[in-house]
Amino acid sequence: MFTALSALLLGIVEGFTEFLPISSTAHLSLVSNLLHLEQTNFLKTFEIAIQSGAILAVLILYWKKFLDWQVLKRIIIAFIPTGILGLLFYKLIKTYLIGNTTVNLSALAIGGLLLILFEKWHQEKTGEQTVTSITHKQALAIGLFQSIAMIPGVSRSAATILGGMLIGIKRETIVEFSFLLAVPTMLAATGLDLIKNLDKFSSPQFNLLAIGLIASFLMAMISIKFLLLSIRRHPFTGFGVYRIALVILLLMYFTI
Repeated sequence: MFTALSALLLGIVEGFTEFLPISSTAHLSLVSNLLHLEQTNFLKTFEIAIQSGAILAVLILYWKKFLDWQVLKRIIIAFIPTGILGLLFYKLIKTYLIGNTTVNLSALAIGGLLLILFEKWHQEKTGEQTVTSITHKQALAIGLFQSIAMIPGVSRSAATILGGMLIGIKRETIVEFSFLLAVPTMLAATGLDLIKNLDKFSSPQFNLLAIGLIASFLMAMISIKFLLLSIRRHPFTGFGVYRIALVILLLMYFTI
């Protein structure tokens, strides 16, 4: 049964994992399974809609960036691939992929391995770089990398950050750009889903959604600060190890 406690726990998980390269979608799906929540249309919409809390956290922390046309232009270019592909595959993703434990665990494991291997061979570029240093061609490429994250378990953050570093963007710059790009991406996903399903919600379900949104917002504020601090001291290898360890533990749990 979906209760206020369920909404709170899912909001906390969404907010903290959204900007880390560990896949918030996979964690939400796995927590839902552990809580034995039925994969109803409301639950799927809830898991998408509470991303709005994380969006608000970025807007509060980076509102000045959204007033800079040069930054906005790059965000718009990077969003185009995901916007188009998201519309094309929305029904397929929500029907067959979201909530699919096999897809989530597979993507988590593969993504974890890629994070470890990437950090082993990647050579960081030197010199100063800002978001406005990202070229339009690089912004489009980042958008294509982000599109891979439509597969649950991949992690939007991991896809954009590794993709950006792969094409020569510095770690701190692509992490910041990943935060900014999350805003239109998650707004589009949330807006599309709510438009299609808002009239099906009952008053108690709106209350549950509010709990999830608030929890997501508060934890996202903490998560953003945590990631910015982490990348100055550590590579992403730890996140890769965590993803693989989580998959192993969950496989053990589901097979017991």
